[in-house]
Amino acid sequence: MPLRLIPEVHRATHRVGIFLDGLGITQGEGHILSHLATSGDATIAELHRALAHRRSTLTSILDRLADRGWITRETDPNDRRSFIIGLSKNGKKAAAKIYRELERIEGQALGEVSKQDLLSVVAILQSLESAADKSARRKKD
Repeated sequence: MPLRLIPEVHRATHRVGIFLDGLGITQGEGHILSHLATSGDATIAELHRALAHRRSTLTSILDRLADRGWITRETDPNDRRSFIIGLSKNGKKAAAKIYRELERIEGQALGEVSKQDLLSVVAILQSLESAADKSARRKKD
């Protein structure tokens, strides 16, 4: 039986990545900027939990955003081994633009489905994420 869900998720995610690339940023950068725009400052651990990037990938993305002057890194006063990531003045402008564009695309897509369909899709995606996590943990053991 051919895969029914993963190719659709991959294709949709890839299309969002292509769209963000057209705005001059990577998909990872766009998602981090959007997260910070809506959730505010975050520790690296919080970003890791929210976006599920590998820690090395997350560090690389944060380095690129810092090089562009879009984020700040402050030592966490509660844990001097960790950093709090925030948006700089220019980062807030970039993040707001990226968020608006992603919000527009999502709104367009959601305008074509019912609330019940949305709840079902979210449940399926959460189940897919959980299954992938369980499989990854089994491989490590």
